[in-house]
Amino acid sequence: MDIKEIKQLIKLMVDNDLRELNVSDGERKVLLRRGPDEVPIVTAIPASAVPAAAAEAAKPPEDLVEIKSPMVGTFYTATSPDSEPYVQVGASVSDETVICIVEAMKVMNEIKADCTGIIAEICVRNAQPVEFGQVLFRVKPA
Repeated sequence: MDIKEIKQLIKLMVDNDLRELNVSDGERKVLLRRGPDEVPIVTAIPASAVPAAAAEAAKPPEDLVEIKSPMVGTFYTATSPDSEPYVQVGASVSDETVICIVEAMKVMNEIKADCTGIIAEICVRNAQPVEFGQVLFRVKPA
């Protein structure tokens, strides 16, 4: 795809108020995603890398428990930008441990671990939008 085609896709995206547009043209793939400042972000994805990357991301280690988002919203690791994160990799958690906040419709929802173990992986960046059912953390059960 040349720059003219990409500009047409961006115009289409802005005109229709789309947040994300994924286009493939033979071996070429382009992902357009509007960021928080409403400026489209263009990512070129090599077609040969997509199946391997997707397959690798889909396979969680079998011995880890996944903590998934119970709602659509924005993921936060702490109560404020100046605060320490609720948990970090290696932290022990129990059923009642608050591990993050998901903001939905201006409401800050504390998310609890609902399992006991050690945080093995944090799968989302701070202030990143999350979908319902998206994996937020992986925990090694205790």
